[in-house]
Amino acid sequence: MLIAVAVVGLLLWGAHWFLIKRHSDLGNERLFSRQLIMLGLTLLGILVLIFALPIRDSSRNQLTGLIGILLSGMFAFSSTTAISNLVAGVLLRITKPFRVGDFIRIGDHFGRVSDRGLFDTEMQTETRELIALPNAYCISHPVTTVRSSGTIISASLSLGYDLDHRQIESLLVEAAQACGLLEPFVHILELGNFSVTYRVSGLLEEPKRLISARSNLYACVLDTLHSHSIEIVSPSFMNQRRVEESAKIIPSTKAVAAVENVESSAEDVVFDKAEQAEQLESEKRDVMQQIEQMESTLNEAANGEDKKARQDALAGMKERLKSLNAEPAAPVPENGNAEPNATPRGGSSDRNM
Repeated sequence: MLIAVAVVGLLLWGAHWFLIKRHSDLGNERLFSRQLIMLGLTLLGILVLIFALPIRDSSRNQLTGLIGILLSGMFAFSSTTAISNLVAGVLLRITKPFRVGDFIRIGDHFGRVSDRGLFDTEMQTETRELIALPNAYCISHPVTTVRSSGTIISASLSLGYDLDHRQIESLLVEAAQACGLLEPFVHILELGNFSVTYRVSGLLEEPKRLISARSNLYACVLDTLHSHSIEIVSPSFMNQRRVEESAKIIPSTKAVAAVENVESSAEDVVFDKAEQAEQLESEKRDVMQQIEQMESTLNEAANGEDKKARQDALAGMKERLKSLNAEPAAPVPENGNAEPNATPRGGSSDRNM
């Protein structure tokens, strides 16, 4: 029995050192799978000790059954919602439908992912609010993720049958190009009883500017059509004033003072936390890649001094990774603007796995 205890304890200590202790710089999220393995090994070690006890088979079977009852009781008395969210969190880590910083739509919610927790996923909406969505909700509802390589933005409008669709399509393509969209195209969505519904679309290469780009597209459509004397009203449009039959419902052009170029945009204010979280995750990945490259080339050192220099550089990168994993949350002042050089938190154990 003493030999079994010593062997099991030694093996568990070695497994803990190999899986967790020597990789403490990986952070909570990347250590989560290793912690699950360690939990399974611990339960296996307890079963081995039970079978090593110098007792009768009937007593051994009773102890095994008691452990099974205790484990079943833990799951039975625990909240089913908590268990389902925990399992859903593990599935999200395996399937990877999105990552921190992505624009996603789940159900009626749209925004950028600002944190991935053990039981929920935090999203920052277009109104700068933070919504914690249970992981079970994220699994049970379709998830739409905006691709980081670019996305399609669109604008729809209805115009009368008195306008040539070829002219409208050409002007809408011109409007999409004016607001910086690539490869624009126009579709006729519907031939209604009173109007034709058009949709102009184009490729936005920088998804982080999604909200501003959509607003710019609407503005360019208005400017382009109005500049060609095309009124954007329904054919059944009625107004409580008399107008001439040839009158056009187009706003008059007025001289407007030029707006100074502003570096910040709506997305910088709305999705500040999600942007900081994405930058932190990206920096972690870059540091880990550099560590892997340094470890692979460590044995290629020509002499002792070169090897010592590489070891020092490797130790510095590991310290950098530890500081990134322990980075606190960036304080947000009352005026709603984040500190200029602030970075997001590394997360506590219940928010980052």
